[in-house]
Amino acid sequence: MRAVWKAARAAVRRRRLQTLVIWLVTLVSTGSMVVALGLVDAASAPFDRAFGKQHGPHVVAAFDSAKVSDAQLAHAARRSGVLATAGPFRRATVDHPRGANDFGLGGEVTVVGRSGPGGPVDRVNLWAGRWPGRPGEIVLNRQSDWTADDMGKKFRVPSGPTLTVVGFAFDLSHTADAWVVPDQIAALHPTGTQMLFRFRDASSQSALRAGLAEVTQSLPKGALAGSETYLALKHRVGGNARAYAPYLMAFGVLGILVAVLIVANVVGGAVVSGFRHIGILKALGFTPGQVLGVYLVMISVPSVLGCALGAVAGNLLAHPFFQFVFTGPNSGVLHDSVGIAPWVNVVALLGMPLVCVLAALGPAMRARRMSAARAISAGSAPRAGRALGIQRRLASARLPRSVSLGLGLPFARPARSALTLAAVALGVTTVTFATGLAATLTDFGNAGQHPFDVTVYVGNHRHGKEVRPVHDDRQLQALLESLPGATRVTARSDEEALLVGSTEVVMFEGRRGELPLNGILVRGHWMHRTGEVVTGTAFLHRNGLHVGDHLRLREGGREVRLTIVGETMDNDRLVVGAWPTVTALMPDVQPIAYHVRLREGADRQAYARAVRAADPGLSPQVSGPNNVTRTIVGSASALTLMLALVSSLGVFNTAVLNTHDRRRDLGMLKSIGMTPRQVTVMTVTSMAVLGAVGSLIGIPLGIVGYELVLPRMAAGVDITLPAYMTDVWHAPTLAGPALAGVVIAVMGALVPARRAARLTVAEVLHNE
Repeated sequence: MRAVWKAARAAVRRRRLQTLVIWLVTLVSTGSMVVALGLVDAASAPFDRAFGKQHGPHVVAAFDSAKVSDAQLAHAARRSGVLATAGPFRRATVDHPRGANDFGLGGEVTVVGRSGPGGPVDRVNLWAGRWPGRPGEIVLNRQSDWTADDMGKKFRVPSGPTLTVVGFAFDLSHTADAWVVPDQIAALHPTGTQMLFRFRDASSQSALRAGLAEVTQSLPKGALAGSETYLALKHRVGGNARAYAPYLMAFGVLGILVAVLIVANVVGGAVVSGFRHIGILKALGFTPGQVLGVYLVMISVPSVLGCALGAVAGNLLAHPFFQFVFTGPNSGVLHDSVGIAPWVNVVALLGMPLVCVLAALGPAMRARRMSAARAISAGSAPRAGRALGIQRRLASARLPRSVSLGLGLPFARPARSALTLAAVALGVTTVTFATGLAATLTDFGNAGQHPFDVTVYVGNHRHGKEVRPVHDDRQLQALLESLPGATRVTARSDEEALLVGSTEVVMFEGRRGELPLNGILVRGHWMHRTGEVVTGTAFLHRNGLHVGDHLRLREGGREVRLTIVGETMDNDRLVVGAWPTVTALMPDVQPIAYHVRLREGADRQAYARAVRAADPGLSPQVSGPNNVTRTIVGSASALTLMLALVSSLGVFNTAVLNTHDRRRDLGMLKSIGMTPRQVTVMTVTSMAVLGAVGSLIGIPLGIVGYELVLPRMAAGVDITLPAYMTDVWHAPTLAGPALAGVVIAVMGALVPARRAARLTVAEVLHNE
């Protein structure tokens, strides 16, 4: 064993370049594998893990307390399909104005009377303070971001009691905005009762609807005021993850395939190029088993080191990406349930070295069976046959001799060239896929932003205090229209309202001014008359609605019936109406922002400065790029560069091995007058031809990947993309991918080519 270790260690030191290549390839490949598999795993089930940890309800049901008693609800909950229940809890809806120590709450605030955060269903995460112990205390549903001064602040209920904030809790299922003790809820005038159900069969929406129907069949008609399933909540909460998962899966599959191909090429080539060394070891008395052990150890040392460092790098790179992917509504507990899963690191740390060993095992076993003389001959004899015959045919094409020789070189080692070609083709596939994805997401990120240049928000915070405008609503609009550069000003309001027939609270957005303000209409038309609204694809899907259907919204004791006339490319809980439509439900609504369109060439920053000078209570914000799309494009570009680097390393390895195998031929060519520049051209050409063929194969594969992945990304966030965003395959778009294969090949071949060009005839003859 000592002899094997000494021989392997000496081989590692002697063959520094190949050792470095194996180390680099395994490091980058393992890092890309960890990032890809880790992100795909994290994107697949963060909600399920968090929901299971809180033992969340499969259905949150609201009942009309005037039509059904607690005893009737308790009796109905004993149905055989019900696994567990919590409640009944008294439920009140209070109209809480914005800006009054609201802790982010405003409009319709749901308060539930509950004795504690635990129970068989919906174990609320009390992460700060304590649960209310007596009347006059309240806990707010808030997931993070608080200071010690927040505890003990007052929560004032209009026409009701003033409550002291004694804690902050987070409920993924969002069964309430706040909780009080049951003895306190009566003072808030509850009109409903809340029940939380877990069913034995919760596999689908239909199963949940059937379970709820069985529970409510014996209750008085109209007792069920609304309900929401955990599947609808999961769909809403996991929007970012669902958008990322398909393209991460695509990059993960491509990354693993490229890594396996390159590692197999590098390791197999290293063993084949060492046949002469194998023969010498046998001549010195090494047994076939010892020879096999030498090469497996020689390959394992750099590959294990590369895998270990690659796993560390992959974990470090994945962490900041997780922080962005799992942000947004209800993401607080998701941060605790996502990360690089242990199995990902295990697969990377064991799988990649195993791939290296398996790649080395085949050639090493073949060399193990060779005699010493045959192994030495296989490692030093020139390769003729296919390459020589093809080069003779290419010579008749009147190409420069260095080019014709280079075009024939890949046929000297067809298996090695095939692996390199496959890796380059997958690299081009990645570039093509990322190019199409970036083009679509750039259009998506810019969609709806062009109608306005500056958003002016009402209210400003200075030195911890809120500064209100000195002008009223109409004066503000006139002021903004009068400032230099403004051509159009549209007011916008945002107020929450309850969707009648469900427990969902929607954002009812009002617009006053020229329409449309922003957004992309994919079906129907914009609202023209009072009572008409438009809404996004996600809202329609979640509520089983279509363009032409009606919905009812309730707020502050008022209720309106609205007609959906258009569908927009929007994935939020947003309903948009003209100003008269909104004021019919909310007569006292006021704009929270004004969107300003400037004339062509106007300075946005100068306009923003003019707004601040005109009224210190205004907060202007210049329109910028979409952060979500920018992150997807940026991460896709980073993963593409990573895979392109791995592919280039594969080309680099092939060029090094080809140069090593043909040292005798290079010496002969130089002895008859081939210049260093011609040697460089020949070596680069041999790889560039693989790059060109790789582009021809990779571009169609990349387009197919785009057509498969993009619809799933759009469906994941419930949006419909207009045709102009997906019609991206034009000549300018394909120009980059068409050159990608050649660029990858040339980058990988250039250093070995220049190294080969510097070889002298004396060096080659000395080695012989």
